[in-house]
Amino acid sequence: MQFVITAYDGEGMLDKRMEVRPLHLEGMERLKEHLICAGGLLDDEGKLKGSVLVMEFQNREEVDEYLASEIYVTEHVWEKITIERMNVVYSNGERVSN
Repeated sequence: MQFVITAYDGEGMLDKRMEVRPLHLEGMERLKEHLICAGGLLDDEGKLKGSVLVMEFQNREEVDEYLASEIYVTEHVWEKITIERMNVVYSNGERVSN
């Protein structure tokens, strides 16, 4: 089951985001079997303001487990998070489902 996680940083959290980013990237590396794609959301000036992740988990409980240990959550970088189920049809230009 695929999920889209959209997370917006709290006000003034860019410095904190950059401080803990190496740990976030290490976490993404450990979770790469769940990762379909991920990247930073940019504001009009090109500065990071949040993240979007498309991930594969068995269920919503696994998503919640991941988020409970995500450094951007534990360090309070992400202020608002939405999670929605998604049906990935194309990935890297390849059709993967109907």
